[in-house]
Amino acid sequence: MTAQPKPPAPSPLQGLRVLDLATLFAGPLAATMLGDFGAEVIKVEHPTRPDPSRGHGPDKDGVGLWWKLLGRNKRTVTLDLSTPGGRTTLLRLATTADVIIENFRPGTLEKWQLGWDELSSANPRVVLTRVTGFGQFGPYSHRPGFGTLAEAMSGFASITGEPDGPPTLPPFGLADSIAALATSYAVMTALAARTATGRGQVVDMAIIEPILTVLGPQPLWFDQLGYVQTRTGNRSRNNAPRNTYRTADGSWLAVSTSAQSIAERVMHLVGRPDLIDEPWFGTGSGRAEHGDVLDEAVGGWIARRSRAEAMAAFEKAEAAIAPIYDVRDVMDDPQYQALDTITEVPDPELGPLRMQNVLFRLSETPGAIRWAGRPHGADTDAVLTELGLSRADIAALRTQGAL
Repeated sequence: MTAQPKPPAPSPLQGLRVLDLATLFAGPLAATMLGDFGAEVIKVEHPTRPDPSRGHGPDKDGVGLWWKLLGRNKRTVTLDLSTPGGRTTLLRLATTADVIIENFRPGTLEKWQLGWDELSSANPRVVLTRVTGFGQFGPYSHRPGFGTLAEAMSGFASITGEPDGPPTLPPFGLADSIAALATSYAVMTALAARTATGRGQVVDMAIIEPILTVLGPQPLWFDQLGYVQTRTGNRSRNNAPRNTYRTADGSWLAVSTSAQSIAERVMHLVGRPDLIDEPWFGTGSGRAEHGDVLDEAVGGWIARRSRAEAMAAFEKAEAAIAPIYDVRDVMDDPQYQALDTITEVPDPELGPLRMQNVLFRLSETPGAIRWAGRPHGADTDAVLTELGLSRADIAALRTQGAL
């Protein structure tokens, strides 16, 4: 008898409804992450002022490509929350939602009578997730806040760059992306609590905070030792050799020796086993203090070899090395291809698109990209009809400017 194919596993977040009211970038990206694993995400945009990510960065045929990534797995509706009809419709949507994600300045939803009191009254089980630059209270809470400010204020920029150069900001949304990861985790934590209590709650996510966590124990170092980390370029104050090195054929390679055994293997490989016997070599911090000596040994060895030769030798020695990639290399790398890290998504507007896949693999209930970002307001009528509004109701909201 022929074995019957197994039915597809349900998505782990199937049945979860998320209203994404946020823009640029932490809140919407958190909603994207939830949608990737089966949550029904309804993206709510202003009727005449779409999410700015639709116009960020390069476009193709007038269609913003960043939105195709950020808007994937989301249904799109338009709603002006500042109008009476928009307020009433959002409260009606809130009764069907598990999570609402917003990033208006503190007090804005309250001004529209859509704050926690009104939303929780409409749906006591809803989780209201508020993502702002500085949080919901404190002296900076009403300032406009973006990831760049978090990268500056967290201390990230102060330790990034060459020792004699200026503080350096990342050329991408680092703090927003870290906050998005933290927000999706916070949402799932609040939902787990709801299972026990039966009640929703408010998630207050300040973009200036999660990036501090990934910067490591800097506050602890300062508190206990008065130590302030400074810029070291590509070097580390915790171990060496750790740097980027240029090959004979003009490529760049990154070497890491966080483990003592790896550092020793590298010294044998580059022909300087004598350095292992130095008293300072036995600790990462000791090696970091002698970074010039180690960089000369490793950099000189790599400079006499092609990228392929150096990579092969390091791999044979079981030492840690990686090429410095640009996006062209990422797209062609066999490891990324094996993992399907960059996957193809069909799109009715632009045809096949290649973009980052879901964040992780689950063996039994995997995530999936069901569609790329949809046109502005494409699902407004369908979502409101499912909510019970008639054609006449929807037409009236349009007449009022609420849609």
